[in-house]
Amino acid sequence: MNYQRYKKNPVVTFPEREWCNKEIEKAPIWCSVDLRDGNQALIEPMNVEEKMELFDLIVKLGFKEIEIGFPAASQIEFDFLRRLVSEHKIPDDVKVQVLSQCRQELIDKTFEAIQGIKNVVFHIYNSTSTLQRDVVFNKSREEIIQIAVDGTNMVKEGLAGYDGNLQLEYSPESFSGTEVDFSVEICNAVYDAWDHATEAPVIFNLPNTVEMNTPNVYADQIEYCCKHIRHRDECIISVHPHNDRGTGVAGTELALLAGADRVEGTLLGNGERTGNVDILTVAYNMFSQGIDPELHIENINEIVEVFERCCKMDVDMRHPYAGKLVFTAFSGSHQDAINKGVAAMKERGSDIWQVPYLPIDPADIGRKYEPVVRINSQSGKGGVAFVMDSVYGYKLPKRMQREFADVIQYISEKEGGEVKPETIMKAFKKEYIGLTEPFELLYVDVYDNTRDEETDVVVDFKYNGEAYKSEASGNGPINAVKYAIRQYVPEVDFQVRDYSEHSLSVGSHAKAIAYIEMEDKRNGNIVFGVGISSNITRASIRGIFSALNRLVAKNKEYV
Repeated sequence: MNYQRYKKNPVVTFPEREWCNKEIEKAPIWCSVDLRDGNQALIEPMNVEEKMELFDLIVKLGFKEIEIGFPAASQIEFDFLRRLVSEHKIPDDVKVQVLSQCRQELIDKTFEAIQGIKNVVFHIYNSTSTLQRDVVFNKSREEIIQIAVDGTNMVKEGLAGYDGNLQLEYSPESFSGTEVDFSVEICNAVYDAWDHATEAPVIFNLPNTVEMNTPNVYADQIEYCCKHIRHRDECIISVHPHNDRGTGVAGTELALLAGADRVEGTLLGNGERTGNVDILTVAYNMFSQGIDPELHIENINEIVEVFERCCKMDVDMRHPYAGKLVFTAFSGSHQDAINKGVAAMKERGSDIWQVPYLPIDPADIGRKYEPVVRINSQSGKGGVAFVMDSVYGYKLPKRMQREFADVIQYISEKEGGEVKPETIMKAFKKEYIGLTEPFELLYVDVYDNTRDEETDVVVDFKYNGEAYKSEASGNGPINAVKYAIRQYVPEVDFQVRDYSEHSLSVGSHAKAIAYIEMEDKRNGNIVFGVGISSNITRASIRGIFSALNRLVAKNKEYV
């Protein structure tokens, strides 16, 4: 780790900065560069059919500016653009952006490629950074400016043979490594050379071609240019951030605070090296703050599916918003907080999303609730309770949540890995519902005795395989069943500590579920039992038998 080989990149001395006191209030102009920056970064670049599918998706998402690449430098990109024209794939309100170096033969070929397109952004660039001027081009500032001015004049001359609406975009490529005063100087020279050749405002695209410093430095560079480029109100300031330091999104958001009007980036951050800025993340971040991102991105699953098929790349499971696990909580404390947050929203009838650990409602971008909380050995009672409630509608009593969570944790530790909701439900039924040993309820009748204000029961049941028929009275069905059982199994001595019930579904065929917390009065052991029936009284009696069987099993553990 020979850190002494490296030196700090220069920062901007700009004490009059104002971006740090501002907030993002609206969406920028979005430009997708997936078909250029994203494509050239692929191990296996897209063929024309894949490009067509991705183009259709980008249009569907609401992008109004789409860069398709270097039609003059690549035959496949030239053919792709001409196919878009011949098949009438470009909507009238969408601008196609084409890129060219400032060379006459390339600009002429690009004009040939864009014939028949109604709205075009003609993007020219040349590298301006201190390092590239030195080691790549060996040119002075004046010579670099002349390249940009010559390219501008070439585009201006080409307008005579073009029948559509054209907007000029100029990028001082490697802007982040260029002195800010020189960036302003070269942009002003391009503006003067263009001299309102078309009515559309000039786009000055200031790329963070290679992230060289912290995002605040990029923001200073952008604000400096916004304040010093002449005719600021007649041009559009665009940014094209990369992600070399892993701060592409932060750099973009700070650049918007600094005055940028437009963002070039890719879906899911694909691009050279560590990628371009992920436009979806920036847009979803805005959405999470109550700002309309002005893109139709409510179905992230479809976006990921098309992206992975066309680009032949996988979206990481932890990718912001799009990853399979980003709306998933394994931690028990997180699961409990999510559970309580969702419950609080329902109780308050709130339309404002406020749930711990979930910055947005997963359903708003096409995700589902089922995988929000997933269970493994790190999970706690809150997570198990959330799955039982949100997936199956079982609202476990609070003390029962710990009891059942211990069952699930044992399964997770024994089998390893994640425990799926269906496995949790299977364990619940095995642990509470399908118990017939040593007690099995065969039949029960319940009668209200209005004379004595008591409840009479007739219970048919088995105990250790032997059948009994018992009648008894009590101050309620549960109490009466207790006495009926004790007539033949006197060693059973329990008390019901807690009882709760709720409906499992809505309508005439709704089932009821009863939760019985039972304590063995002889040794203090406590368990829960569960009963389900279309009749709530029968559900509670089945819960008694469930608890009895679990209590017998627990007592054996302590023998």
